[in-house]
Formats: sequence, C-alpha cells, structure tokens
Amino acid sequence: MKKPFIPALVYEKMNKNLCNNKGGYIALISVLIVGAVAIAVTTSMLLLGLGSSRTSFALEQSYQAKALANLCAEEALQQIRSSTSFSGTDNLSLGQGVCTYTVANTGGQNRSITAQGTVGTIVRKTSVNVNTINPKINVASWQEVADF
Repeated sequence: MKKPFIPALVYEKMNKNLCNNKGGYIALISVLIVGAVAIAVTTSMLLLGLGSSRTSFALEQSYQAKALANLCAEEALQQIRSSTSFSGTDNLSLGQGVCTYTVANTGGQNRSITAQGTVGTIVRKTSVNVNTINPKINVASWQEVADF
C-alpha cells in the first residue's frame, strides 16, 4: 500500500494543531490541579475554624460551670452564716446553667460543702471544708474536684 500524498503545507498545519492542542491540555490540567489544591486548602481552613469554634464554646461553658459551682458554694456559706445549724441541699438557676450544693455537718463546727455547676453538658465540681463557724466562718479548704 502506498501512503497517501499529503502536501507539505497541510502537513505543517496539522503539526501546529497538534502542538497547540497539547498546550491547551497542559493549561487545562494545570488549572484543575491548582483548583483542587485551592479547594483542599479552603476545606481544611473551614474545618479547622469549625473545630476551633467548638473548642471555644466548650471552654466558655466550662468557665460558666465553674463560676456556678463557686456561686453555689458561696450560697451554702451564706446559708451557714444565716443559720449555723443549716445542713441540706438546694439548687440555683442562673443564665444558661444550674448549680446544686449540699451542706453536711461533719461534727462540731465542721461542715463539708459540695457544689456542682452545670452548663450544657459541661459539669464542674467544687468541694469546700469549713472547720469553724462561730464567731467567724473559717474555710479550711476550697478546691475543684473531679468527683465527690
């Protein structure tokens, strides 16, 4: 079989078209790769921002729960100040949270106070020990605890 005759001008034009098409494909693939990288970076930044927002919100709730636990402990001390024989449990609601305290008479002038503040799903607990209530209330220890 004989090869068909292609004039030089037509052959040159075909070669130019093939070269131009290769350049177009390279540009298209480059744009696709750069676009994929940009989308990956943007998605990562959005997810990191979302995670940071969640952490910040949980941290804020934790601070509020601790403040509520301390508020309930202070309220328990006020109840002891008002009535030295006070013992029992009560709760308070403030803002978006709730706190509960319990005062237990541990003998003589000693009192044990446990207070728990809850905001959302976050719980913080405080334990207070009082060793004197007359003439002044003396707090022997005040500490945050993991559990009572």
